[in-house]
Amino acid sequence: MELQLIQNRICEFRGMRVMLDRDLAALYGVETRALIQATKRNLERFPQEFMFQLSPLEFENWKSQIVMSNEIKMGLRRPPYVFTEQGVAILSAVLKSDAAIKVSIQIMNAFVAMRQFLINNSFKIKEIEELKVRVKLLEAYSEETLKAVNDLSEDSRKEFDDIYIALSELANNNRTKKENRPKVGFV
Repeated sequence: MELQLIQNRICEFRGMRVMLDRDLAALYGVETRALIQATKRNLERFPQEFMFQLSPLEFENWKSQIVMSNEIKMGLRRPPYVFTEQGVAILSAVLKSDAAIKVSIQIMNAFVAMRQFLINNSFKIKEIEELKVRVKLLEAYSEETLKAVNDLSEDSRKEFDDIYIALSELANNNRTKKENRPKVGFV
């Protein structure tokens, strides 16, 4: 069985990576009801952190997220049970078949591979978060700088206007002085 196929069936509920009862039943080659019956007969092996049933709200959210077709909806009258990595390990002992043991080993390998991938890439996630913070700081700095430049530009514009007015007045004063002066030379 392909590792990617199993990894695609692992989802997250309540902050835990889990597999749905129907997906496990398909992998083990048994009916979902048979898988649930086997677990209910051995409930002492499945504490809440190994297996739990989705709440009605989680069930509705899950159905709306995967946009279920009629074929997938058939038989889903109740929220499914989900099994954590430890629950899957115990499930192989409960089902007691060679096929169940082989499939459980492959499922365990899929969980381990996903965990290893997350560990190997956790530094990238941290880098991305740091970059996001830096971008926000740059945006804030850019906005402040732009505002300061606009304020400076407005102040400069006012100063240039004042200088232009002063030069205009000087030029006007020079013209009036030239007109009022007595003319030099022969008449």
